[in-house]
Amino acid sequence: MTTTPVVRTPAPGVAPAPHVTPDVTPGTAPSEVPTGLWPASARPGPDGDVAVGGVSLTEAADRFGTPLYVLDEGEVRRRCRTYRAAFPPDKADVVYAAKAFLCRTVVRWVREEGLGLDVCSAGELLLAVGAGFPAERIVLHGNAKSPEDLRTAVRLGVGRIVVDSTSEITRLAALVLRGNRQPVMIRVVPGISAGGHAAVRTGTDDQKFGLSLTDGSAQHAIDRVLGQPRLELVGLHCHIGSQITAVKPYVAAVRRMVGLLARVREQHGIALPQLDIGGGHGIAYRPGERALDVPALAARVRAELVDGCTRAGLPVPRLTVEPGRALIGPAGVAVYRVLAVKRTGTTTFVAVDGGMSDNPRPALYGVRYAPRLVGRSSASPDRVVTVVGRHCEAGDVLADGVELPGDVRPGDLLAVPAAGAYHLSMASGYNLVGRPPVVSVDEGTARLLVRRESLDDMQRRDVGV
Repeated sequence: MTTTPVVRTPAPGVAPAPHVTPDVTPGTAPSEVPTGLWPASARPGPDGDVAVGGVSLTEAADRFGTPLYVLDEGEVRRRCRTYRAAFPPDKADVVYAAKAFLCRTVVRWVREEGLGLDVCSAGELLLAVGAGFPAERIVLHGNAKSPEDLRTAVRLGVGRIVVDSTSEITRLAALVLRGNRQPVMIRVVPGISAGGHAAVRTGTDDQKFGLSLTDGSAQHAIDRVLGQPRLELVGLHCHIGSQITAVKPYVAAVRRMVGLLARVREQHGIALPQLDIGGGHGIAYRPGERALDVPALAARVRAELVDGCTRAGLPVPRLTVEPGRALIGPAGVAVYRVLAVKRTGTTTFVAVDGGMSDNPRPALYGVRYAPRLVGRSSASPDRVVTVVGRHCEAGDVLADGVELPGDVRPGDLLAVPAAGAYHLSMASGYNLVGRPPVVSVDEGTARLLVRRESLDDMQRRDVGV
């Protein structure tokens, strides 16, 4: 791992970064760096520059090249601590959803901050355990776990496996050695519609995840697991969607899950000790957008859980939440270099050296961002432009209808905040454009976490002649 000191460029007289939470707009920051989108450490520097974690984005781009992903370590850690304060360890588990973004250093940060880890494949699991994360603090789930996923999880002794289909139950039980018991949870579809886009709504019966509460599939799976002596049913799991900014859907989900917990007790005489309500906590991507209020979520979910269990005569189960985007998303900034500027019809296009190969979310979900010019000052009036990527797809659009200085030109740098989640984790090799590197920043130092993918890397996989 390379450690590279980079000159700090804070604005003169600016106070230290305020404590930031993933649920509210950060404290007062210079007007040149919009609050609520950037890491709390973001500060304007000379000549239109911006520093994150005390590191100049311009200098980072010059040293590491573009496209580049900058990840603020302090921001990730602050958000972990905010969740731990809202969901204290004596009552709840906070489990980082690794699918948002995973590398060895993030594994270490999460472990040091006392969080668990949620993985969806043998690959994610092996990386985490290889980086020193305790397997007993890991949750494995996914709608179609491969035999290798299940074998690896059982072999390493993961803390919980979330069962997503009845066919998985027998296969999983066959992998557990005689005399052992694998803790499992049942993923329940509670019939709650929530999420920022139809493609990420996972709480209703018309999608691929989980077992339905309404048609009896969840109850049938519970019966099947309880009939397997090598499986230990420790609780229920649900995940209602992603990019959710309201507390109410989670409260409704808890209410329905408590109802199922009560039916399990009535039918089987057992009180399940755990309830996992998933993640999907929304963040702001553009000015004016809302983020989920995490302390309010914790208070209202806890109140609903306690009240519901009291009414049903149940002991209150231990709660688990699985934030991913809310921990890592606002800590990331993508930095691109402008390759071309042209006007076609009534639209001005600003093309950058990345795009859908390092961030497919705009093409998949229509998500838009708020890029800004960094690295030079401009007195030119803003104009409305569409920022696009370099790939051979009309849908390769990063941001439309955004204002940038009218003199934006090739060679300029554009920085995109809220870029830490579901960018590189979903990246592809489209057009054989290598995936960008990831650099962490903290207290004026930049460290290379993930190196740039080279053409040689990609060619080595092609073994044909």
